[in-house]
Amino acid sequence: MLNKFYNLFSNDIGIDLGTANTLVYVRGHGIVINEPSVVAINQKTGRLVAVGSEAKRMVGRTPGHITAIRPLVDGVISDFEITEEMLSYFIKKVHKDRFKFFARPRVVVGVPSGITNVEIRAVRDAAKNAGAREVYIVEEPMSAAIGSRLPVQDPVGNMIVDIGGGTTDIAVISLGGVVASKNMRIAGDRLNADIVKYARDEFKILLGEKTAEDVKITIGSVTQGGEGAEATIRGRDLVTGLPREVVVTDSDIREAIIDSVRALVKATKEVIEITPPELVSDIMHRGIVMVGGGSFLKGLAELFESEIKIPVYVAEDPLTAVVRGTGVILEDLDKLKDVLVQHEDEIPPQ
Repeated sequence: MLNKFYNLFSNDIGIDLGTANTLVYVRGHGIVINEPSVVAINQKTGRLVAVGSEAKRMVGRTPGHITAIRPLVDGVISDFEITEEMLSYFIKKVHKDRFKFFARPRVVVGVPSGITNVEIRAVRDAAKNAGAREVYIVEEPMSAAIGSRLPVQDPVGNMIVDIGGGTTDIAVISLGGVVASKNMRIAGDRLNADIVKYARDEFKILLGEKTAEDVKITIGSVTQGGEGAEATIRGRDLVTGLPREVVVTDSDIREAIIDSVRALVKATKEVIEITPPELVSDIMHRGIVMVGGGSFLKGLAELFESEIKIPVYVAEDPLTAVVRGTGVILEDLDKLKDVLVQHEDEIPPQ
């Protein structure tokens, strides 16, 4: 009876709680929020100044008393209270046209594979404290596979590589469960750090994280081909301490990030090595599906394919695959409850 009452005032929502971006899916409405996982806090008053896109614009540009914080590091909560504030903001934003006091939605949250029970509890508690009535946890590669419309509940092998901001999830899925997986702390943020380090070592110039990300998106690639692309980067000269700009090419960016990319290829091979032969046969036939923001890196799918000798496909709209998966789960929770992470003290969904 109480559930029916809350359903009148609440929209069930799916959340892809990412290191770089948080996406929110509302049942019956689709994806309504896609904003950076950044929160700006006034240190004098302890109050929220901005969340999401507005806070991202403040990174590296704030006065001393305002701090722009990314509350998730490597896909897990590093600052519980700030994460709770951010989730609360997004849940209220979804229900801005309804009676906020009565808004107690059911929430499905995507988390990286292989996180600990303590980290799962932190996500669950943060969502509950932010206003969720019931919280269901799903591993991101599973959710991404569902969002990419792979037959995860069939007795066939599905392989997914999810390259996000803080983590890369590599998983083989069959019969509604993860058969083999690996979680890497090498993803978009690591590639940005690689570019910052390369600029410091080669050009003696200190770049900001956002500048590194922009140049990676603009001219970053992992394979040679075509005319060399160039971009201008601006930063602080480490010798003189004064502003300086230099021109970098796609080969510079490739040299900066190639070691991290090779580590991802190696990890994918390791997952295949521990996968049962019948499922490997399925994967060879069906191919590997790549999702996440990292899949946009030019030439990445082609490099994986040439190294692993298995077809690699980038999913349609790879950035939203995980949150679309949470939406599919919300639409048919009873049928898909087996794919959810069962926590040791969790009451099974009714």
